[in-house]
Amino acid sequence: MNPSEPSTATEPPLIRRIALSLQYEGSAFCGWQRQRQGNSVQAALDEAISQLDPIRPVHTVAAGRTDAGVHAAGQVVHFDCCGPIPAWRWAPALNGRLPGTIRVREAVERPLDWHACYSATYRRYRYTIYNGRRPNLFLTPWTWHRYQARLDDSLMGEALQGLLGLHDFGAFMRAGSRRAHSRTTIQDVSLEREGDLVTVEIQASGFLYGMVRLLMGQLVAVGEHRLSLEAFERRWRERRRSEVKDAAPPQGLCLLRAGYGEPIFSEGGWYDCQPRYFLAAQDPPPLPKTD
Repeated sequence: MNPSEPSTATEPPLIRRIALSLQYEGSAFCGWQRQRQGNSVQAALDEAISQLDPIRPVHTVAAGRTDAGVHAAGQVVHFDCCGPIPAWRWAPALNGRLPGTIRVREAVERPLDWHACYSATYRRYRYTIYNGRRPNLFLTPWTWHRYQARLDDSLMGEALQGLLGLHDFGAFMRAGSRRAHSRTTIQDVSLEREGDLVTVEIQASGFLYGMVRLLMGQLVAVGEHRLSLEAFERRWRERRRSEVKDAAPPQGLCLLRAGYGEPIFSEGGWYDCQPRYFLAAQDPPPLPKTD
């Protein structure tokens, strides 16, 4: 080719990494991860992205793989794209193509070596329990209704505090996990009661497969005085997985957020985006008898 002639070679497309702050209502899905059968959040998101950026195959990566029925308020996802869409436009563009049970709160561009999962320093989950005697239709999709006894939240909080630090939590890992070990670091725990609502938050460097729901099942047994504090601690410290049989239902669990060494999103688009239910007061006392 004559050096004076302009080159006709096509320049390779510029690859960019986009990070999303994602919410979803988990009851509509078989979990985050794509499955052979069932609707997954990942499959729905991949399909929406591919409609907007069809140049390359889409592969989304999440900070945490939530199970079937589990919600997310601040899930963090990344994917690579080649098209001209500005980072901030991805949120409204995807929301126009996603089902109503999935919403992108914010989208930002990140360096190609940034990773939604491997760059995360923590994940934080919230579990909400409705402890009133009467059912409440508006709380059902988001809470576990435990009406059999008033939970001893003080005892539950004491049980939680003992979990802090790096430990082997094999007692709270479901069968089928591909992890090479069952050690992780629980960085922070909290428990609050507001009327008939009890919220538990657990933050860790990473979570085992099914860990939070198995842990919550044991914690509620402590709160209902069906399991002593000593027996609870013995089970997890001695990794007595065969004694941990009951898992809390998924609808009370929400991935609150994943955190990184530096801010990724604005606080409004990422931090504490699951509303707290403070309006459910305790059951009123019985009406006085009339003659």
